[in-house]
Amino acid sequence: MTKRALLLLLPAFALAACGEEPAAEPAPVETATAEPAESLAAPDENVFASVYAAACPDAEPVNTSVCKRLGIGSADVLCEYGLGDDEYLRNKATLTPGDGEWTIADPETVCAAGA
Repeated sequence: MTKRALLLLLPAFALAACGEEPAAEPAPVETATAEPAESLAAPDENVFASVYAAACPDAEPVNTSVCKRLGIGSADVLCEYGLGDDEYLRNKATLTPGDGEWTIADPETVCAAGA
């Protein structure tokens, strides 16, 4: 055999050697699955108005409100709202889930601001 023939056969031998070993099987990985947690629906204007009215019966009624989560993974919701004839969101209250319904986190402070 000549050198030229050997040089031509060398890549063929290299390619043949590549597929010889079987690939190692990946080890089974246990993945943790979280139990689905029941969560309350996001509060809208009507929900916030009823929660506020229940917590602060002597305060003016809620005219308008906007609620949003405090952060990713947070269960609490921050609501900005206006009372009586006020159409601006001048007040703030934090709602927290409790016993299957929304409750105001600090009702004394929130009710005192609305009175």
